[in-house]
Amino acid sequence: MRNLGGLFDLDSKKARIQELEHDMTAPGFWDDQNGAQTVINEANGLKGFVNSFDEIFTRHEDLEVTYELAKEENDAELLVDLENELDSLKKVINDFELQMLLSEPYDANNAMLELHPGAGGTESQDWASMLLRMYQRWADQHDFSCETLDYLPGEEAGVKSVTLLIKGHNAYGYLKAEKGVHRLVRISPFDSSGRRHTSFVSCDVTPEMSDDVDIEIRSEDIKVDTYRASGAGGQHVNTTDSAVRITHIPTSIVVTCQNERSQIKNREAAMKMLKSKLYQLEIEKQQQELAALRGEQKEIGWGSQIRSYVFHPYSMVKDHRTNVEIGNTGSVMDGEIDPFIDAYLRSQL
Repeated sequence: MRNLGGLFDLDSKKARIQELEHDMTAPGFWDDQNGAQTVINEANGLKGFVNSFDEIFTRHEDLEVTYELAKEENDAELLVDLENELDSLKKVINDFELQMLLSEPYDANNAMLELHPGAGGTESQDWASMLLRMYQRWADQHDFSCETLDYLPGEEAGVKSVTLLIKGHNAYGYLKAEKGVHRLVRISPFDSSGRRHTSFVSCDVTPEMSDDVDIEIRSEDIKVDTYRASGAGGQHVNTTDSAVRITHIPTSIVVTCQNERSQIKNREAAMKMLKSKLYQLEIEKQQQELAALRGEQKEIGWGSQIRSYVFHPYSMVKDHRTNVEIGNTGSVMDGEIDPFIDAYLRSQL
């Protein structure tokens, strides 16, 4: 087995767990609910990481003992069990290595995921609702919580825009692989002639930033509007102007939040969203500058297509960055997108 222990400092992670557990016992720990949850998520993530390593180490030792026993006794049944266990351990090691790739700043943070349909009206808005369900299913499979911060329903079907807050250790690290344009090809259920349609939805992913992140937002650079909130399917309709829209004038970035009934809380959440977007903008600017210095030619902008979902005339989902293909479109739409995420993160090494 590869020397996984040499790829990271296990002792430092255990020490960090002790620090976090000490913080959890401090008086007033729960005074800041969001801050407390962030500490708990980090502690749970580190514990999962350390436990995974211990499990791999123990299972590998057991495999060595089983192999020697099977070889000594020439037991065919034991060899079959050994092969099955080896395949299982390979998957555990693969998942563990993927966690180790998530070492960039803010990879461990919660993720803000936005979906915006392209041109095409009801057809593209319906595609956005399908992707929304896909990401919600993915979050459930990883035991991540999923909150809807903003939701604008389509006039006939689907959604015009939606913003999710997906909470869990490394949520941003995983979901940053989904940033880009997702293309659908299918026979439209909204076309009486049964013609094939192509639809596009933009997916934007940013890390949720904590309050202590130093990103300056001057009051004169923002415009704040309030309006009446309305949730999916007409739920949570407010009779007061509690929803908040903030426009960052220098960059033209617009964020909205209507998840909370309190205008103050919605404003706080919207400001956090704006911080996240400004951080992402700075990172993309740095990446473009590096690419220019290296002489790289990269397509910039939300029009760059990352994945195609073809329902007709054949069934196939293909990621254009890694060439990973999956023929079972139903499983992908049910949230089975880890093969795409895995391949993308490994391609960035």
